[in-house]
Amino acid sequence: MADVVYQCPSYAASLGYMGVVASVTLSNMGSAMGTWKSGVSIVHTGIKHPSSVMKNVIPIVMAGVLGIYGLIVGVILGQSIDAPTNDQYNTYSVYSGLAHLCAGLCTGLSGLAAGMCIGIVGDYGIRAVGYRASNITIFSQSGKSKIHTDGGDKGLMEDAEGGDLSGSEDQNKLFVGMLIMLIFSEALALYGMIIALIVSQNSYSCAAE
Repeated sequence: MADVVYQCPSYAASLGYMGVVASVTLSNMGSAMGTWKSGVSIVHTGIKHPSSVMKNVIPIVMAGVLGIYGLIVGVILGQSIDAPTNDQYNTYSVYSGLAHLCAGLCTGLSGLAAGMCIGIVGDYGIRAVGYRASNITIFSQSGKSKIHTDGGDKGLMEDAEGGDLSGSEDQNKLFVGMLIMLIFSEALALYGMIIALIVSQNSYSCAAE
């Protein structure tokens, strides 16, 4: 009986619920960060190039999926936590609690990292696609560049008169490159969710004792 109490103390359930909290909140933080960074760039770029708004909404969608990953794992972990019996006997073990905590952290931290990556890539990628679509270039044939300061974006290069690199021709190439980076960024959260689902299957119940 002493071994059963040692394996299934009253605080074991708190470890499992901490995994639920970590999975949902950290994934939502990553989703919010990715949506925030990419959304600001979409609104900013849409002022000068409104036709690119719907195409550039992909980072927002991919960032929103991160929260779904955390929700899925959180629901699975929450349903795996056993409630105490009517005679106040706890069957949920520390082993199960630590496994669920690690599963939640795996999903949450992976989603947070993926959200940060999606936000940064989406921010600069959307701006680059918008600027190229607006025929803003970096270098002219003369080898000189002009600083574009309109709208507070210091450091951007403005196209010179004649002989400039075509912005509209390269926007699709930039968009494909951004999309590939976003896909691999999203895969980070997917890897974490897969491992979390595997780890969450490891459990030990004191009811068998």
